[in-house]
Amino acid sequence: MVAEFKLPRPQIIPPLDVEFRPAALANREFNDAVAAAGKGVPLIFGLERSDGSFSRYDTRVFPEEDPRAAANLIYAERIFKFLLWQQGGWRIYIGGPRSIGEYIKDCYSATGVRAFDYRFMGEDVYEKRFTVIPCEPSEVPAKQECGRLLGGHLDGCRIGFDLGASDYKVAAVVAGKTVFSEEVVWEPGRRNDPDYYYCAIITALRKAAAKMARVDAVGGSAAGIYVDNQVRVASLFRNIPQDRYGTVRNLFLRIRDEMGVPLEIVNDGEVAALAGSMSLQDNGVLGLALGSSEAGGYVTLAGKITGWLNELAFAPIDYSQYAPVDEWSGDSGCGAQYLSQQCVFRLSSAVGIDIPSDITDAEKLNCVQEKLETGDRGATQIWESIGIYLGYAIAHYALFYELKHVLILGRCTSGRGGELILDGANKVLATEFPQLAEQIRIHLPDEHIRRVGQSIAAASLPGIGRRKADDTCNYAGALHLKNYPRRENEFKIRDL
Repeated sequence: MVAEFKLPRPQIIPPLDVEFRPAALANREFNDAVAAAGKGVPLIFGLERSDGSFSRYDTRVFPEEDPRAAANLIYAERIFKFLLWQQGGWRIYIGGPRSIGEYIKDCYSATGVRAFDYRFMGEDVYEKRFTVIPCEPSEVPAKQECGRLLGGHLDGCRIGFDLGASDYKVAAVVAGKTVFSEEVVWEPGRRNDPDYYYCAIITALRKAAAKMARVDAVGGSAAGIYVDNQVRVASLFRNIPQDRYGTVRNLFLRIRDEMGVPLEIVNDGEVAALAGSMSLQDNGVLGLALGSSEAGGYVTLAGKITGWLNELAFAPIDYSQYAPVDEWSGDSGCGAQYLSQQCVFRLSSAVGIDIPSDITDAEKLNCVQEKLETGDRGATQIWESIGIYLGYAIAHYALFYELKHVLILGRCTSGRGGELILDGANKVLATEFPQLAEQIRIHLPDEHIRRVGQSIAAASLPGIGRRKADDTCNYAGALHLKNYPRRENEFKIRDL
């Protein structure tokens, strides 16, 4: 990971990215070297959130007197960066060698190389001073996770909506069956008036409401961080002036009051995971929405949604020195550059595909997807690369999540692209990570669910009455998935 640990080259190389160096392989090589040395010492990361929940991640590194200890710093910083965006936190404990704690404290400071993360997690998300505490492993507090049962309600008359950066979707759902759905293109990234968002969303909800006898509940999903139905940070609203952001923060509370029914909104990745859990009638599901960015969500083995951020768009999966830099956070190798339409646009120039600049991002993606459907070799290589990225990313994610299933949704999985992505990911797992290939199943919804599945699952978020902790989900009208078996050289669709 530094001079002493040359980044391993993957066995399966993305056709458009020969410099790709997967985090999963680098971490495996580091961990194997520490284990082989026989004298590793504990390193424990503790992340505290504003609701009092506390996450821990335990690993081992070289002791400080070991000549290879310099590699500890890069390993630890990249692991911590992932944890920060996966789990979130404002007060951080680094229990282990003092050099590692001080290094991360310096990086994640107001003047450090990760000053963006320092400000974002402290000021924007948790509204506290971001603090890193180097300490002994024994001084890291005990784990205290908070999860909640949410979703799976399909009784009554419901509306679900999903807000993307290129389009929004809405569905009317009666007793678990969709009676109306619609997808509308919009341009939230170019708007700075809060009323634009309110009018678009309330109009869509009213249109769906007109298709039912009544409305009992509304559920929504969108990229970003939401706490108690309030907007904390969301790329949809990045152009809203700071002096008007208060209007946006309470946007969904306003809509809830106007609709007069229970309303829940959560991160779109969480709804992707919920959709998978509902459809599979199983837990341990990581949902990935490959759209304008990469959204992640997770349903635990116990069937709960965590209080984690799951903002995998900004969690690193490529350790190459040539990895693309995220324009927002300023870091390199982060998920959004590999598992979203940003990747499609990035790689299009490499294969000579010219995308008009005077159209929306949704139209830009559609432009490249049309070439893909005709069999264009360059476009095919783009989606083949995304599939390989996904396989190595899943192997990395498995270090941080207990996984039985991975569900992928989003506009990038539409059409032929979805099959190419699944084939590539399954091939990577079978070749490089055979144990994970036996443990994890990757699922791709059918075309209809890929388009509106988020809004249907979102409709199930609120309970109409009080729900007990041991209530089971009503799976009537459950989503339909296709499972892609991972027998080597055989990637056929099998209906569940």
